[in-house]
Amino acid sequence: MKYQAIDRELFVKNRQKFTAQMKPNSAAVFNSNDIYPVSADSTLPFAQHRDIFYLSGVDQEESILLLFPDAPYEHLKEILFLRETNEHIAVWEGEKLTKEKAFEVSGIKTVIWLKDFHKTLKEVMAYADTMYLNTNEHYRASVDTQTREDRFIKWFKENYPAHKVEKSNPILQKLRSVKEPQELELIQTACNITEKGFRRILNFVKPGVMEYEIEAEFAHEFLRNRSKGFAYTPIIASGNSANVLHYIENNKECKAGDLLLLDVGAEYANYSSDMTRTIPVSGRFTERQKAVYNAVLNVKNEATKMLVPGALWKQYHIEVGKIMTSELLGLGLLDKADVQNENPDWPAYKKYFMHGTSHHMGLDTHDYGLLHLPMEANMVFTVEPGIYIPEEGFGIRIEDDVVIQPSGDPFNLMKNIPIEADQIESLMNA
Repeated sequence: MKYQAIDRELFVKNRQKFTAQMKPNSAAVFNSNDIYPVSADSTLPFAQHRDIFYLSGVDQEESILLLFPDAPYEHLKEILFLRETNEHIAVWEGEKLTKEKAFEVSGIKTVIWLKDFHKTLKEVMAYADTMYLNTNEHYRASVDTQTREDRFIKWFKENYPAHKVEKSNPILQKLRSVKEPQELELIQTACNITEKGFRRILNFVKPGVMEYEIEAEFAHEFLRNRSKGFAYTPIIASGNSANVLHYIENNKECKAGDLLLLDVGAEYANYSSDMTRTIPVSGRFTERQKAVYNAVLNVKNEATKMLVPGALWKQYHIEVGKIMTSELLGLGLLDKADVQNENPDWPAYKKYFMHGTSHHMGLDTHDYGLLHLPMEANMVFTVEPGIYIPEEGFGIRIEDDVVIQPSGDPFNLMKNIPIEADQIESLMNA
């Protein structure tokens, strides 16, 4: 792995939090992700399932974690199953985790080779009454591919039909949404790498540059700072392309007078950052562009103040909508009649700001979090309002990542990334 070793005490604590929520005499299994084929002998780069990483720190394919806190024997309470490594694998694929190294990474003493998984599971299920199975229940999830976890669930239900089944996901949704201090440090590192990438491109962007060249500059800076690369597919959108919310082609020329929307974030140690900045290709905003920019920035600043313990996600978005409505009235994009006659299910401001303002962030860019529950300290949220005006040929979005504090305003993990319009102009013309 490119990233520095993570103190295994983080994963020890995460397991303790999870097992404390399990029912008596129950076990839980977590599988790694598959390596997905492309064609011939090509595969996509491996990306570890975030749940098994969260609970073990193991960042390797063909790994399984089994937890059985009420096991009658100590060696069955926590077990890692790993693909057996050898000299041939080391030569062709690189070194895999040994049993000793797996303990260093995870703090789990019992490490068994994968070939003995079914035999060991049979022993465990002779003692356990219930099995926790891990399904993807994220509110944005849309999965067409059968995962390694899916195959295990199907197999388990067929082979152990008399055992009770519980869901791991509701527990993980709550636990993963509230970050440990060490996790916040990892997310901060990802944000710091993103900052380096952004400062790099401020001296690079000019009329005639291609969007993909800017993407390449970010990738260069990310990789040289121990990141695997982008936390999500980057959006490098100049001109009217910024009005396509998920524009990812990044294949157009940046032209004089255009604005350039950059929705880009580095990952670090599987943790995400998520930044958006909008900058002028020519190095200067027009008066109109700056007015809209400052309106978006004001909405972001005011919305950030609302992210406090006890706040409710749904009500938060209603309040942000009121602030955005005021700004759009000031810009002449809406008038009072638009607001008075608006559809409550699709308020007038939605014409220019049609997406949500915030989402949980962490191991996933759109991280786990139950939106009906009140916000808590140490949750990480994005704040990302935008105004999109196709008829004027530009769209503006500004986004930071913030940590909810026990009291007072959230802590901005991106406070050092240039954001004021005058600051961006100054750096671009330095």
